[in-house]
Amino acid sequence: MTRRERIEEMLAANPNDGFLMFALAKEIEKEGHDEAALEAYQKLKDTDPDYVGLYFHLAKTLERLNREAEAWQTYTTGMSIAKKLGEQHAMNELAGARLELGDEEDFI
Repeated sequence: MTRRERIEEMLAANPNDGFLMFALAKEIEKEGHDEAALEAYQKLKDTDPDYVGLYFHLAKTLERLNREAEAWQTYTTGMSIAKKLGEQHAMNELAGARLELGDEEDFI
């Protein structure tokens, strides 16, 4: 049984477990399936929007899919959530990635 299959099995028993949803998205991403990873990250975002760790990876996936404006907005949303939760490390990581992507004027 692959790691992905094990995660999917655990997720079937706990379908709203944010950590397992994130782990599945990462496995799909590692397999090189960006569209499927995007769907998995978005499902996690819909289920648990305060799962701050997802925003960096979701935005990076959007970047790989050449959806830079959506990625920029995802970083921004993640920064707001990180600030709300007091997650300074996540805030800094998201801000740095957003800065690398471009300025607000580039996307608005």
